[in-house]
Amino acid sequence: MASTLTILDPIAPPQYAARALTVLDTLAGKTVGFIDNAKPNFQYLVDDLGELLVSQYKVAAVLKHRKSGQVPVDEAVLDDFEKRCDAVITGSGD
Repeated sequence: MASTLTILDPIAPPQYAARALTVLDTLAGKTVGFIDNAKPNFQYLVDDLGELLVSQYKVAAVLKHRKSGQVPVDEAVLDDFEKRCDAVITGSGD
């Protein structure tokens, strides 16, 4: 007796269209933003990396935003970071 196997793909389609990003030739004079996703220890990574970026790579400013781990970052924060930052880093500090 033949049986049918149904395979489901759990991957959702992307919400945003892909777009080319500008590659920075230097970090000197740039503003770097960090979006903290509420993972343990990420704030320590952000603090240390921010200091390193300023002292070693002459980054002009480091912006930080901490969000809840359960919900996406607010659109207003994304808009603000897009306007004010030359590069944004999100991540995990586990």
